Amino acid sequence: MNDIVNKPSVTGDEKTDMLRAAIEHRATWFCLLLEQIKEKGLDPEEIARKAVYECGLFHGADKLDRCADSEDLREFLKVFADENTRKVFEMEVVENTKDKLYIDFHYCPLVAAWKKLGMPDEALPLLCDIAMDGDRGICAKMGYDFKLGKVIAKGEGICEIRIDRGRE
Repeated sequence: MNDIVNKPSVTGDEKTDMLRAAIEHRATWFCLLLEQIKEKGLDPEEIARKAVYECGLFHGADKLDRCADSEDLREFLKVFADENTRKVFEMEVVENTKDKLYIDFHYCPLVAAWKKLGMPDEALPLLCDIAMDGDRGICAKMGYDFKLGKVIAKGEGICEIRIDRGRE
């Protein structure tokens, strides 16, 4: 695994910094909750994956209701990643057509929180993948295919989110 580089390129925007702090806060309690589950002798990965995916399905239903045309990923982008979310994660929309939404994230406040907690780099890919189950749930609810390429948590410098329309 490469060294994890995860520094925001833009700071000082009060709203963006506040949203990043809120996401870091959630990532902190998520990680600490998993540690408590493990201490109780239960499988934290199994429990967390199910819960986070269910959360994604819940939010996917809301996005489905708010999306002007769920058959068009250009419309989905508007409810999936608004301007504030794009700033927080330093998102770069690589491709956005009716059938494809490809986004690269250049910063992750979740990874920042886990690093602040002192989590070893080796633990971050699993934490990240569990967190991504929320996006998997959203996409499943919308009827989209979700793929995760490179990830910041593996030291790959960016998170590549690839969403394709195509399931009928």
